Amino acid sequence: MGLFHFLIVVQAIIAASLVGVILMQRSEGGGLGMGGSPSGLMSARGAADFLTRTTTILATAFIILSISLAFVAAKKGNSGEIDNSLQRTEVPAAPTAPVTTAPAAGTPAVPAPATEVPLDK
Repeated sequence: MGLFHFLIVVQAIIAASLVGVILMQRSEGGGLGMGGSPSGLMSARGAADFLTRTTTILATAFIILSISLAFVAAKKGNSGEIDNSLQRTEVPAAPTAPVTTAPAAGTPAVPAPATEVPLDK
C-alpha cells in the first residue's frame, strides 16, 4: 500500500506543476511574456520553447503515472467487497389497526374524524 500512496503523491505534484506551467503560457504561444536578452533561455521565444518542453515532459509523466497507478491498483486485486454498513434495511410495517384510547374521566367521548371521503354526493 506504500507504493500506491507514494505514486498518488507524485501524481498530485505533477498535476499541480502541469497546471502551473500551462497557466504561465500565453494563449498565442508567446511564453512568459517577460523581457530580457533577445537570445537565451528567458527570451520570448526561449521561454516559449522551455515552457512547451516542460509541458510535454510533465504531461507524459502524468500519463505514465496514471497507467502505473491503474496497474498497481489492479495488481492489488482486492475482492472489492462493498461496505453495506449504511445500506437501508427493510423495516417491518407497523400494524394498521385503529388505535382507540379511553377518554379521561369526566370528558365526553368524541368520535374520531372520518378518514375516507364518500364517492357519491
